Amino acid sequence: MHGLIIFIVCAILLAILLFIKIPGLKRKIKLPSNFRNLLLQNVYYYRKLNKADKIRFEEKIKDFLSYIKIHGVKTEVTDLDKLLVASSAVIPVFGFPEWRYYNLHDVLLYPDTFDRDNFSITDLDRNTLGMVGTGPLQRMMILSKPALREGFMNEGGKHNTGIHEFAHLLDKADGSTDGIPRQLLNEKSTSRWISLMNKTMEEIKRGYSDIDAYAATGSTEFFPVVAEYFFQRPDLFKENHPELFELMEEIFQQQVTMHDKPNGVSNS
Repeated sequence: MHGLIIFIVCAILLAILLFIKIPGLKRKIKLPSNFRNLLLQNVYYYRKLNKADKIRFEEKIKDFLSYIKIHGVKTEVTDLDKLLVASSAVIPVFGFPEWRYYNLHDVLLYPDTFDRDNFSITDLDRNTLGMVGTGPLQRMMILSKPALREGFMNEGGKHNTGIHEFAHLLDKADGSTDGIPRQLLNEKSTSRWISLMNKTMEEIKRGYSDIDAYAATGSTEFFPVVAEYFFQRPDLFKENHPELFELMEEIFQQQVTMHDKPNGVSNS
């Protein structure tokens, strides 16, 4: 209950801020002096970019932070946290020069996992790492700060909570969260995506896939889960799911580098 009260108060304050926000207004953003070192040390995707693309990545981070506010709920929001949230947003849309998240205004960082029903961080059965708000919490995202950081620290893993939640926003860009990112697909590719999604979900349910079983809990979770895997371990994803990998490159309009895997990572 205490967690719910805190969240309601935060939601009210944010709603007031959103109400008085001038559409199209961007804040002037100055990144910290050590931002490049923070990105190099913590964001593998950025580290493997060439010089020109690194500069473009940095500009997209600045643009994101100019219209999205990041708030800490009972936790401090550091420069690294802001950069990781922004990186989570930029990575999936790096192939789209003009993309902006019009369906997001604010990101809330929690100090731990939380309960998605009452937003408590003290309930024993809390297990939510992140979520995109709906209803009165539209245009709001909630992330567990430890989960956000873990996604970037574990470079050899297949999971990244930040990328997962921003993939939900890409899916939601057409007005419906149904696992079909229509804004990123043409008609022919949409049919192909639906067919391949259903086929892969069935393989996961039968235990014939290395994709996280959460992807098969419903079509809404399939796209975010495979997006995590695609960006975290493109080498392994291409090897195990070549047809899906090809379609994901088309969806994100990115050709992911294959030869530069995280140090010490094998295809297993």
